[in-house]
Order: sequence, then C-alpha cells, then structure tokens
Amino acid sequence: MKLVTYRSGVEAEARLGAVVNDLVIDVEDLGAANGEEMPCSMLELIDSGRPGLAALQALVDQAGDTPPIHTAEALSNVTLLAPIPRPRKNIWGIGLNYVEHVAESAKTLDTSKDLPDKPVLFTKPPTSVIGPGGAIDHDANMTAQLDWEVELAVIIGSSAKKIRKQDALDHVFGYSVMIDVSARDNRRSGQWIFSKGQDTYAPFGPCIVTADEIPDPHNLVLWLTVNGVEKQRGNTRNMLFKVDHLIADISTGMTLEPGDIIATGTPEGVGAGRSPQEWLWPGDVVVAAVEGIGTIRHPVVNATTEQP
Repeated sequence: MKLVTYRSGVEAEARLGAVVNDLVIDVEDLGAANGEEMPCSMLELIDSGRPGLAALQALVDQAGDTPPIHTAEALSNVTLLAPIPRPRKNIWGIGLNYVEHVAESAKTLDTSKDLPDKPVLFTKPPTSVIGPGGAIDHDANMTAQLDWEVELAVIIGSSAKKIRKQDALDHVFGYSVMIDVSARDNRRSGQWIFSKGQDTYAPFGPCIVTADEIPDPHNLVLWLTVNGVEKQRGNTRNMLFKVDHLIADISTGMTLEPGDIIATGTPEGVGAGRSPQEWLWPGDVVVAAVEGIGTIRHPVVNATTEQP
C-alpha cells in the first residue's frame, strides 16, 4: 500500500489516507463505512502492528476501484503532508554510506578517504521535518553552503533491540523519500547535528510504501535535481551498509521503536563535492525521488532574519 498523511483544505485536520490509483481513501472513514474502527494517523497505524495493517489492506482490497461514497477524493485535490508530520524521536541519519560519496566528501569536507568500518551516525530533530512542497529555509546569517542529499528513508514498524541482521527487515514498516539538507559550514568540531538538524532540513514524503511492496530495498534508483538539472543519480545497491545492517547496528545500543525513521545515506553528486562547489540559494527548486516510492519538490526561500 501507499499511505499518506493529507489535508483536504487549508484549515482541515491531518488525515491518514491510502492511495489507490488517483484517489486518496480516508482510512478512518473507510473503517466507519464498514462498521470498523480504524487508525486516524500514520503513527496509530504503525502502532497497530501487522494486524492493523492487514485489516486496512483487507478493507482497501474490498473497496477496489469504487470505495464507499464520501470516503475518497482525488489525489490532485488534497495537500500532502509529511507521512509522519511530527516524528516522536530524532531521525537517524547515516553519513558516508556510498563509496563515491566517501571519496567526494574526503576531497572537500575533511572526512577520511577510508571507507568507514561501521555506520556513521547522526540525528535530525523532529522539528527539521517538512512535507511535500514545503519550503527549505535559507538563512544567510546561518549558512552560505546549503547542500542537498537524496536518501531512502526507512520507517520502523516494531521495536528492535539487539536484533540479528537476518531478522532486521522484519522490523520495517515501509519506505519513503527524504532530502538530507545540510549547512556544510555549520559543522562544529566534527559534530553534524547543527549542520543537518535545523528547521526545514528534512523534507520527507510524499508517502510511505509498505515493506511488502518493496521486498528488496537494495535495488532502487534514487535521483535529485536542482532547477531541473540532475545532480545525483544512484542505486541503493551501492550502499556500504545495507538496511538490515543499519537496523542491527543501531539496535545494539539504542532501541528502535515503531515510527522511528532512518535516512540511509546519499550517493555522489552533492554540491560540496562538485568543482567548483555548488550551493542552494533562495529561488532554487529541489526535486528528489526514489524508484517505486515517489517524488518530492521543494523551493528554497529566503529566511534571513535581521541581526539584533
């Protein structure tokens, strides 16, 4: 299934929907039409586990191309939000997880040219998340080196603590698209969280595709353009540490919980790695996509504030 969080109007509340063809079927309304109580948010659905997801799938299959009246509307008529508009915890970020990106980063970002022997971890706070179409802030008082990174996002479906690599994918709820926006000149003594965790630095969407529809997350094309010019194109098969490895590694010391998000790293082509280097500026438009999931588009806007 393709699952979205959406809003019908400017003042409407966020709703959970399932995308079928060109329609968004409201999950709560679909349940009510069938005399069943269904989750009203993505996190509630994730918390309901496999039984909840199976119940929703059965209702969607039953509805087919003709869902009950007043339960669906055209996808083109709704506003998509981030699939999880406000994550409960920080997003896990993975640095230097593609060979070519390791090489380009070593040239310009003072990182090691050697491949890491363990995943490189950082986090982005919940306040960094924006949904499809949301504006990426460019504050000239904060950065002159705003950069892009397209990534496959993994959404955890069940708690994972000290799990085996061979069991790791059983804990995945689904997959989405994320742009890891980075202010390269905001790293502090080697720490990345301020560089990567500022407001609007985690564009996320347009949907979550459930794990059953992507049995192999390691053969997906991902790409990114700036102002219509392709900057990145790669394949998740080239990850140094695959999704199962990342989940197993993080879970050795910290419990992964339902709704947690892992952004799995980016292929080569970031602005910092180019010659000459390229950066995002107000007026730019960034588009990112992962095969089988979807595309997100984000303008960069001037968010510079007056200095006191």
